[in-house]
Amino acid sequence: MLPKPPPRDPSLGFLYLPPYRLFGESIAGESTCLQIPELDLGFDIGACPRAMLSSKYLAITHGHMDHIGALAYFCSQRRFQGMGTAKVVCDSRIANSIHKMMGGFSDLEGQRTQYDLISIEPDQPIEIKNNIFLRGFEVEHTCPAFGYVVFEKRTKLKQDFIDMPQDKLKELKDRGIEITRTLEIPLVAYTGDTAPGPHLIREDVRKAQMVITECTFFEPDHKERARVGMHMHLDDVAEWMRVLECQNVVLVHVSRRTELEYAKRRVAQLAGHKNADKILLLMDNKFNKLRYEQQLVDAGVTDPKLFGKNGPPPRSRPKPVFTPPMAPKVGTEPKVVSGAPGVVSHAAGTTPVKTEAKPVGSLPTGSVPAGSVQVGSVQVSSVQVGSVQVGSPVTSGPDTTREATKPSA
Repeated sequence: MLPKPPPRDPSLGFLYLPPYRLFGESIAGESTCLQIPELDLGFDIGACPRAMLSSKYLAITHGHMDHIGALAYFCSQRRFQGMGTAKVVCDSRIANSIHKMMGGFSDLEGQRTQYDLISIEPDQPIEIKNNIFLRGFEVEHTCPAFGYVVFEKRTKLKQDFIDMPQDKLKELKDRGIEITRTLEIPLVAYTGDTAPGPHLIREDVRKAQMVITECTFFEPDHKERARVGMHMHLDDVAEWMRVLECQNVVLVHVSRRTELEYAKRRVAQLAGHKNADKILLLMDNKFNKLRYEQQLVDAGVTDPKLFGKNGPPPRSRPKPVFTPPMAPKVGTEPKVVSGAPGVVSHAAGTTPVKTEAKPVGSLPTGSVPAGSVQVGSVQVSSVQVGSVQVGSPVTSGPDTTREATKPSA
């Protein structure tokens, strides 16, 4: 009998969250390395798959081995592959230790690997692409640690000058009058390893389009383990979701002891249907593959090479669209089509009547229920956090009336 082949390494996790692709691997205690190609940016380098080498910038969150263990190899391979010198961004508190680590490899190899280490202070921005910036912020972990926010700077005309003609604006600008204002648009927030704390409700974190966060513990009886290790528990994420305004939350750093199906059931249980749809697990490769195939089909892609053996999935059914009633022809009155509210045909012998529709309540994106939110040990007002507005009251839409009909006697 032939021996069994060695186990295969898991493939990289991948998600397409328009307009960004996120890929990498992240398993608690083993390795975390993430990349967003559209930003030329990677986060952490506990392992170095070949795909990670294309990161022009690499942001290190902290010095634990599963987040920094492959840094020397990353820097060496970028030079070896002719991809340029690695630009490594880190918390200034760990910069000297990184230099020492890299120096140790230089002693071992008998040659120096070139790299550019960019050490930054909290909230110090660096430009990584045109008008795209990266800044770090301190988080709470068992060693000095950073989280990061990627944001875009946009320039807009000040409100006072919006209706002015171009020649007048040019005149004001030539006189040295500031006619524009700069807006910061948070794009991506990455927490690294962290315990819950005030840093999670920073405005640039709450308002980021995509939030990538560790979630090491899911089991109800593991809250104390999360507290001791200064990690996030799913309960913390569920509370945090109440103030986040992002389109998606990506969970990374899940332990091997947690089965993905169990993790997804817990997410649905704690976060509720609305928020559970926003939460994705990076290493849930089976689900994420089906999700991406559905995105391809919905975009009109039909190349069979891009799909598995079962072929492309059916196209998503569009949501039903309300069709307003047409004006009746002369000499006729509208008649309700059975089972199709709001859609009418025209026939003689009917008399219009008015029926009142029920008020429609809606929860605007980013609004927060009344009361307060607990993120770990931090009590947060659901409406105001310091000077930051984090929610708005729920409002109901106005009463509406709809023209309906019933057959005349």
